[in-house]
Amino acid sequence: MKLLRPISLLAGLLMTVAGASAQVSLTPPAAQPPANPPAAKKEAPKPKAPPAAKKPAATPAPTAAPKPAATPTPAPSPSPTAAFEDPNADLVYGAYQRGLYKTALDLATTRAQYNGDPKAMTMLGELYANGLGIKRDYAKAADWYQRAADAGDREAMFALAMMRLSGRGGPTNREQAVKLLASAAKLGSPKAAYNLALLYLDGNTLPQDLKRAAELLRTAADAGNPEAQYALATFYKEGTGVPKDIDKAVRLLQAATLADNVDAEVEYAIALFNGTGTPRNQAAAVALLRKAARQNSPIAQNRLARVLVSGLGVQMDKIEGLKWHLVAKTAGKGDPELDEGLSELSPEDRAKVEAAARKWTGTADKSRLDGGISAGHPVPKP
Repeated sequence: MKLLRPISLLAGLLMTVAGASAQVSLTPPAAQPPANPPAAKKEAPKPKAPPAAKKPAATPAPTAAPKPAATPTPAPSPSPTAAFEDPNADLVYGAYQRGLYKTALDLATTRAQYNGDPKAMTMLGELYANGLGIKRDYAKAADWYQRAADAGDREAMFALAMMRLSGRGGPTNREQAVKLLASAAKLGSPKAAYNLALLYLDGNTLPQDLKRAAELLRTAADAGNPEAQYALATFYKEGTGVPKDIDKAVRLLQAATLADNVDAEVEYAIALFNGTGTPRNQAAAVALLRKAARQNSPIAQNRLARVLVSGLGVQMDKIEGLKWHLVAKTAGKGDPELDEGLSELSPEDRAKVEAAARKWTGTADKSRLDGGISAGHPVPKP
């Protein structure tokens, strides 16, 4: 018996889901007519309302539940890690790494003003944008990013593009943001390529172009960007902008998993559990579900609960499994079948489950964990 796929979530694109009783597909934005795409944390299309979830069939495999739609917001200013590749900037970046932000500010100011160093200018933008070593000032941050961008620094181009998309440090200017992202992507910035791909998926800032989006995602994925790897995996799963290829999708999920992308961990775990596009390895799948569950992925928590309660691919442990069920339920990932399993426990075992769930969630309010189970009402989110 197979684990059902979880709902894919890119880091800022909105999506909706098909019924929860079937295996849920992972479809990029605007690629499937009735449902919507994976979400990302940047720019996104406006999805249709998700259809109501059906009651899952009686099966020990986890059922998929729709991920809540999230409002896309531009990414924060980038870490200057990649920006300071120049060995001459070691003193500035070294101070930044050690948390000596005032020292980094002083060194970067000298280097920017007297040497015209674009890397130092980017560092000043970073420090002003995040209020490190100096009072936060988005206008000054944008000014320093602009100077560095004019001098050809790709990290500054990306950071300034994100500020122009969000309206920080000046008015929103999507046209300038697109130009900056395109320039940074040409200079090899994976983050810029990824965010530009999202704008091509968006269909608002730029005309929607799934093929171009896939090309940009591939560029970013090949450079090791885990968000792009995960996003491109969903493209290959559905044949959106690229030929459908489950094997490539799974390889991309594996790469993103190695980079600790939580959504990819869940997807790859399910591929391993079912033997889809990769040899079946249920022990490895359960280990990945545990890891993602501990990283507070409600879908991973639900699926881990399923396998632990049923004993599929792992030793049965109803106490631990139902603990994860309650934890997932506080995040809106309810499961009527697991509710039924909880109701069948002895009072002593149920108390153990609830205590373990409270310990994990850090709440002492018992009603937030089990009030909805006995009363038949949704459990409020913490």
